[in-house]
Amino acid sequence: MKNFSTWMLLMFVLMFWAFRVLVALFSSFGSEAEGFAGIVPFNSTMEIILIFVVLLCVLLIIKRKILGAVIYLIAYGSYFGMDAFNYIKIIISGEVISAQNMLGVFLSIIGIILPIAVLLDMLMDKARIANPKDKKTDWFYQNENFDREFDERADRNNYRL
Repeated sequence: MKNFSTWMLLMFVLMFWAFRVLVALFSSFGSEAEGFAGIVPFNSTMEIILIFVVLLCVLLIIKRKILGAVIYLIAYGSYFGMDAFNYIKIIISGEVISAQNMLGVFLSIIGIILPIAVLLDMLMDKARIANPKDKKTDWFYQNENFDREFDERADRNNYRL
């Protein structure tokens, strides 16, 4: 994870994850109508399952595994996708929806765009493809013990000109 964009996307993923944790906590402790800042989960059981799935996906994304980004996209796409589609259908038909529902639409769209951006970032990351882990050479080039040995040997040889 050498790119600034990758770090920023991961920070947005973690902030959105923490926000969804707060939504799930407030909806489980409070009444279902209130939620967190007026936001209630679509399905409380699925929300709690997604919290743990996304936590696993974040760990895989940190390790730069494409599987983590794909699982993240499938999980959030299936959870937020149908809700965003239903709201967009209502907006296109011309019906008036409340400000609370508009906030739900906004969060659903963020929930869809964020995994797509993470997957595209993983697919377009040139460092992941250009510098893969190679066990045949990494022992030599990434070995600090060899560097320390070489430094100590160089210090004992006091060559004078």
